[in-house]
Amino acid sequence: MNGMNEMQLYSRWVAQNLEDTDLAEELAAVAGDTDAIKDRFFRDLEFGTGGLRGVIGAGTNRMNIYTVRKATQGLADYLKATYPNPSVAVSYDSRIKSDLFARETASVLAANGIKVYLYPELNPTPALSFAVRDLHCQAGVMITASHNPAKYNGYKAYGPDGCQMTIEAANAVLDCINRLDIFDDIRTVDFEAALADGWIAYIGQDTYARFLENVRAQSIHPEALRQTDLKVVYTPLNGTGNKPVREILRMTGVKNVVVVKEQELPDGHFTTCPYPNPEIKEALQKGLELCAVEKPDLLLATDPDCDRVGIAVPDQDGNYVLITGNEVGALLFEYICRERIAAGTMPERPVAVKTIVTTEIVQKMADEYGVELRNVLTGFKFIGEQIGYLEEAGEANRYIFGFEESYGYLAGTYVRDKDAVVASMLICEMAAFYRLKGISLLDALHAIYRKYGIYLHSQKSFTCEGVTGMERMAAIMQELRENPPQAIGGLRVLTISDYMLRRTTQVDTGNVSAITLPQSDVIGFALEQDASVIIRPSGTEPKIKAYYTATAEKMDHAKEIQQRLQEDFAKILGF
Repeated sequence: MNGMNEMQLYSRWVAQNLEDTDLAEELAAVAGDTDAIKDRFFRDLEFGTGGLRGVIGAGTNRMNIYTVRKATQGLADYLKATYPNPSVAVSYDSRIKSDLFARETASVLAANGIKVYLYPELNPTPALSFAVRDLHCQAGVMITASHNPAKYNGYKAYGPDGCQMTIEAANAVLDCINRLDIFDDIRTVDFEAALADGWIAYIGQDTYARFLENVRAQSIHPEALRQTDLKVVYTPLNGTGNKPVREILRMTGVKNVVVVKEQELPDGHFTTCPYPNPEIKEALQKGLELCAVEKPDLLLATDPDCDRVGIAVPDQDGNYVLITGNEVGALLFEYICRERIAAGTMPERPVAVKTIVTTEIVQKMADEYGVELRNVLTGFKFIGEQIGYLEEAGEANRYIFGFEESYGYLAGTYVRDKDAVVASMLICEMAAFYRLKGISLLDALHAIYRKYGIYLHSQKSFTCEGVTGMERMAAIMQELRENPPQAIGGLRVLTISDYMLRRTTQVDTGNVSAITLPQSDVIGFALEQDASVIIRPSGTEPKIKAYYTATAEKMDHAKEIQQRLQEDFAKILGF
């Protein structure tokens, strides 16, 4: 900001008459603490294709009303330069200050002469994606930090297609943001005045109802839920899923839903699940405890913005076991393909989409059912982008399913982001359908492994926080590029795919082939025995993530290979 260093920025913020007294108190509390001041001001929160995400607090490197206003002013400048009469849909989740940030976003847009459609209460990310398209908006903003810990919040920006912003659009918005002074160049207006003047309007119940009807339309066997008395334990993890997930289950015939009371209502502090991520067992602990009492057919858990869902199911001994995102995705894909073919509803030349870090067992399934499988970069926006390409060609009906290993799924084209509402419905329907045939979800999963082979996946994150964290992540990726390992976990590296350089290299011959996907800071190592390791810095957290795949005929052998891969690669990375 105008060439100021961290201490000068700190002094300027202290001198401001800050409207949010929490920020003023925080700045006073860190007076004289150089490290604390630097951490808050050493950079601006970076606006990328994921928008903003950061710790809530004071400073340019924090989520607060000033960083939100600045991002929104940049978005407004971009929209006004790009569209004649732009409008924006806005939603928010249960996180600390999400409602405040949503109102601030609306106020800045309205002050710039941009019509705002705001959900009157917290609503999921997929409901925001739907509203953008349903209300013919040119952009959308979702205030959420997804599954991050309670100290985080974020600002996801969407394009007119309901997808998270493209790289080009995000860069254009960033250019606009970078021209602004965080205090002097921001237009804002009183929220209530803008509401009275019609610049801000609350999104009506009709839009929400259409969203749920579009979800319901993805059902393949609607009779299955009516014919079984499926019992579900559900936890929204104190987030936005509580109303829409329970409503869609009620609409489709699931009458027996028991909700985890401690995690039912919105609570941005997430006191019973400090890391509200359905990928990790700790977040599901309260649900698992309730399962031990209620003995349901399955446990459903959605994250705070309800775009991811995790499940647990009983084994033969009545113990509840978690099923991974890759496994749930494979189960849903097999169910959708087989049953749509049987029902005569499979389109000609069907298309499914997955990310490059998602299980390769899906390729075998796609070959089995005659489905074109498209691989895209990590991030559901790239799955949504493929739906857009099909739509442009007048072939949107060819899309049947998309998913990523991190518990995100989408059937249907009504939204362009992952949707835990439709995933929850389909998971319950699938469980009911198999139950009518005397099969459990675990039975169905084991049948998949018998048919296609065992694919065991895991993901490990290595935390790199603070000022030096970004530098360490960059150094790790550079070292892997300059001195790649010859073997990992005792398995020889066969090919190295560098998505930043957009090339795949055969290690033994040196032959190089082009990668056609967009540039991304990802490196993949294909190993012997169909094993693999993929690494990438997170775009939303101070972490570097490694994805491991082990294949074998027996689960014990696959687990042994996976353990070796994890231990050896951690050493290679220096952790």
